[in-house]
Amino acid sequence: MSIFGSSHFGLPRLKPLNSKRVHIVSVLDIGSTKVVCLIGRLTPRPESEILPGRTHSIEIIGLGHQRSRGVKNGVIADLDAVESVVRLAVDAAERMAGLTIDSLIVNVSAGRLQSDIYTGTIDLGGQEVEAADLRKVLAAAGQRSLRADRAILHSLPTGFSLDGERGIRDPLSMFGDVLGVDMHVLTAERTALKNLELCVNRAHLSVEGMVATPYASGLSALVDDEVELGCACIDMGGGTTTISVFAEGKLVHADAVALGGHHVTTDIARGLSTRIEDAERLKVVHGSALPNAADERDIVAVPALGEDDRDQPTHVPRALLSRIVRARIEETLELIRDRIQRSGFSPIVGKRIVLTGGASQLTGLPEAARRILARNVRVGRPLGVSGLPAAAKGAAFSTAVGLMIYPQVAELETHSTQGGMLASLAGGNGRIARMGQWLKESF
Repeated sequence: MSIFGSSHFGLPRLKPLNSKRVHIVSVLDIGSTKVVCLIGRLTPRPESEILPGRTHSIEIIGLGHQRSRGVKNGVIADLDAVESVVRLAVDAAERMAGLTIDSLIVNVSAGRLQSDIYTGTIDLGGQEVEAADLRKVLAAAGQRSLRADRAILHSLPTGFSLDGERGIRDPLSMFGDVLGVDMHVLTAERTALKNLELCVNRAHLSVEGMVATPYASGLSALVDDEVELGCACIDMGGGTTTISVFAEGKLVHADAVALGGHHVTTDIARGLSTRIEDAERLKVVHGSALPNAADERDIVAVPALGEDDRDQPTHVPRALLSRIVRARIEETLELIRDRIQRSGFSPIVGKRIVLTGGASQLTGLPEAARRILARNVRVGRPLGVSGLPAAAKGAAFSTAVGLMIYPQVAELETHSTQGGMLASLAGGNGRIARMGQWLKESF
């Protein structure tokens, strides 16, 4: 199904996984720094205490990654360049897995992601809540979120209310006068999504589903308690930094800022007058987000900017490099702090923040984040996935692994597609999922 199709929402929607079957899932993480294609085998697993929300165990059987070209701050700037990188990454993953894929789940960082809470209410007249009432109230909230210029990526009911009493997880069979639902709707600009799909289509592949980068990163880097109690996941990529807030097991807010690790690299290249690749190496080897007393004494060799190999490198104190790194990191963290504050979800986040993404591996970043965000900070890596090579187990692969986890939680979402508002709730084994199954069988 294509965005260019005539469907009401237009976006391709994932079908819920069959909890008794083995599935082959392929995903594509198009980032500003790298493009990753993963092919995984999802095998049904019994319910367990570890990662209880997961219905399948994931084994990666194919991996291909390429240095990104044609993507700037998460936005596609050159279709041809992105298409060729996508082809290379997918080809490498297919060769490793020994199979050919034709569709992928793709991540979305661009399109000015926007989180909104829509409330829908219906009058019950003191009657019992029935399945038809749930359909009506979800449809009422869904209708309010429709906009011509934006497409809905994710639509999650975060809680029901009865007669003003909030926080009800499952109102079926309860009595009341007014039933309400709060729906978290995450949207992106349609044009950005069309360009993303066009890139994938040009590589002779189709888009099976689109997932917002912050949602994917949170799914792979957060542990169950964090998702339940309330936590923010901050994914620091090359061109964008995304924020996702989870509470009571669901995504309740997401945001993105167009600043990332590559901005630190370009600052170093400008400030020390050196090439981008040399600046990247200086950042990784010598850069730090923390001031250090030894920095004034340590001297760093900076390769000269020019074609002549005989040019001598200049020598600068490491303190100068650290100051350049620190200025940009602090600006990014302050921006994130303000965004969390402005979102109104600051109390839900509480004291828990998880940093992930390639840029989160910079020396001293967790300490700088603790100081600026005034919260407990840990660096999160992809959890609960086997078969990843050692190089791909780090925070830089959180989004790609999150895309692999996403099909297991896709049924939590509700979309006004042809199958009705609760069609996507069928399958799975949560209470809402069982309710969806019952609705399908009864109506």
